[in-house]
Amino acid sequence: MPTPSENLDIVRSRIASAATRAGRNPAEVELVAISKTYPAELVREAAEAGQELFGESRVQEALVKIPELPGRLRWHFIGHLQANKVRKALPLFELIHGVDTMGIARDIDRIAAELGLHPRVLLEVNVSGEGSKHGFKPEALERGLEDLLALPRLQVEGFMTMAPLAEEAEASRPCFAALRTLRDRLSAQAGIPLPTLSMGMSGDYEVAVEEGATLVRVGSAIFGSR
Repeated sequence: MPTPSENLDIVRSRIASAATRAGRNPAEVELVAISKTYPAELVREAAEAGQELFGESRVQEALVKIPELPGRLRWHFIGHLQANKVRKALPLFELIHGVDTMGIARDIDRIAAELGLHPRVLLEVNVSGEGSKHGFKPEALERGLEDLLALPRLQVEGFMTMAPLAEEAEASRPCFAALRTLRDRLSAQAGIPLPTLSMGMSGDYEVAVEEGATLVRVGSAIFGSR
């Protein structure tokens, strides 16, 4: 069975190849190793292989795991953030991937002011329209973006999405392309750069890179099946 170190080499190589195919610089794409539910020992092995950026989706799990690991590691929150977990989450994570409602954006902004923080966030967009997924509908995001950008503490850096589950990676391409197109339009309308696109997971990260992802979220392809 391949080790996390060996799997990391494979994933990094595939990211670089996908970027090259798309005429992009592979350095534009950062790998977030999704460590949720995996033990600290596996995360440490990946860290020893040079991986520094990891993603967690449960605040309580992260509160236990992060202190067990080297302080040089960086952490992103990649799940649905509940309002009652915001105060504990903000000091732990350098980027929140899934701000999915105006309500949670306001909660983060208010608590960040109390903590003296300026959290970096991505706005989650439900591009596919699936009822089971969190996120702003594209048209709702377009209407509400000005209000989101006006929140004084939030640093909105871009968008994230999750493609529908599919057997073939190619099925995710329309979803990723739609998010990139939406980002380009909203960035132009707002007159500010929104450079970050978090999209693509273990089954489709190469397609995501080809469609403009700057962050890919890869878990099982590195750490094995949960």
